[in-house]
Amino acid sequence: MPTAHLVLSGAKVRTLDPDRPYATSVAVRDGLIAAVGDETDVRDWCGPGTEVVHLDGAHLVPGLVDAHSHPVWGLDMATGTDLSGVTDLAGLRAALADAERTDGWVTGFGLDHNAFEGRTVDRDLIEDVLDGTPAFLRLYDGHSALVTGPALTAAGVHGPRDFAQRSEVVCDASGRPTGHLVEHAAMDLVAAIAPRPSCAARRARLVELLSAMAATGLTGAHVMDAGDPELVDSVARETVLPVRLRFAPWCMPGADRTALDELVAVQGRGGRHWRTGGVKFFMDGTVEGGTAWLEHADCHGQGTDAFWPDPEAYAAAVRHLHAAGVRTATHAIGDAAVRHVLDVVEGLGPGGRGAHRIEHIETVPDELLPRFARLGVAASMQPPHTAYTRADGTDEWSRRLGTGRAGRAWRLRDLRDAGAVVALGSDWPIAHYDARAVLATARTPRGAASTRAGLTGLEALEGCTTHAALAAGESATTGRITPGLRADLTALGLDPVTAPADEVTQAPVRLTVTGGHVVYRGT
Repeated sequence: MPTAHLVLSGAKVRTLDPDRPYATSVAVRDGLIAAVGDETDVRDWCGPGTEVVHLDGAHLVPGLVDAHSHPVWGLDMATGTDLSGVTDLAGLRAALADAERTDGWVTGFGLDHNAFEGRTVDRDLIEDVLDGTPAFLRLYDGHSALVTGPALTAAGVHGPRDFAQRSEVVCDASGRPTGHLVEHAAMDLVAAIAPRPSCAARRARLVELLSAMAATGLTGAHVMDAGDPELVDSVARETVLPVRLRFAPWCMPGADRTALDELVAVQGRGGRHWRTGGVKFFMDGTVEGGTAWLEHADCHGQGTDAFWPDPEAYAAAVRHLHAAGVRTATHAIGDAAVRHVLDVVEGLGPGGRGAHRIEHIETVPDELLPRFARLGVAASMQPPHTAYTRADGTDEWSRRLGTGRAGRAWRLRDLRDAGAVVALGSDWPIAHYDARAVLATARTPRGAASTRAGLTGLEALEGCTTHAALAAGESATTGRITPGLRADLTALGLDPVTAPADEVTQAPVRLTVTGGHVVYRGT
């Protein structure tokens, strides 16, 4: 029999394969799992060129996958001063006063809405500490930003704008822009002229980022944007991408038939460890930004509009892509947005089953839960987002929704109990990419979701393995440790299923294998 290129022995293997749930050794050849067995089998798999790694009792599981991430687009989002540690206005002002200037600008990211302490987001709160410096500060949600007057002037923004999608240059009663830019089209007005890392810097950061992701046990990511195919391919040709990337380019309001056909044409394009597969839509924005599409207005009187001004145009686009065999993923946070996506998938008939997914799902009523399983719609959720809320309801997310809707926060347990596929991710750079934190927070949600039961240890692991594979339509090629599937494997120093959740966050990562390549070795 052909010998293996890599053999992992002495492990406690949890395969997630019901035909053989446990083993102690795995053989890898040509990027695939060649055999799964016991220590007595190892010598039969080895040859002169076989690398044998003794795992000394480490727990080997299918490679962990982040089901929602932005590792390439995030290179531009997460630039400048890291504001994620700012908790109040005084801290923000201090951070900006000391912030590094890049090409005469201050840029920042990760700013929590709660830092404004209930105040209206307005450039007046910060401009005096910046001494006329243009500034572009992304809020943590990635859907809004605060910019200063000099930045608005440089971009030629002097008042409100009309957009084809749900976006807003927020203005006060006099028509003066407050500096609060809501949603992508509005932010792009200033982002287009703000400093951006060079190609060389982005390339170096991509390699560094993917290597850091692999060090947490990640072997794959569902990338919910188009990324930068030329950048990714150039890196993939020269080295092994430590994390396998599956891209879903955006389809935005106003997309005509030509644009849709272009999205169809790029499906399947890629290289080693990266591929385009699927299309990403937005049905709404965020709760904190007032753009989540809700059945009833939020407590600020906002949230009753869809991201697509004509929701039927969204439905037509989904139908067009579905007929071409393209999978879709739709950002839907509010209850009205989730309901609309489910209605659209239901309209596709039985052929829509298992081909579409919804991202985020932060608040939904009881009656929507069983529809996920009945229609075969995967729920893609990001447990670390719960940390932006507070159990006492004093955070911006909870205050906007009110007690009733905030009480339906991140219903991971309820969706699993209703039979849904629940895939888990981080949404980096919105939350940290550490796969161990995703597993742990799925079991013990925080803030507004902390009163609800989380997933079991096994369900959390499935969310980053078998259920992530189902959400991507890849269950025949990945998600389990069984012969013929991808050799994407993660070895941890403790059992992620049975160990306490708080210990999982610190679990030693012993080995990460992507496509048969050892991409990380722990000490």
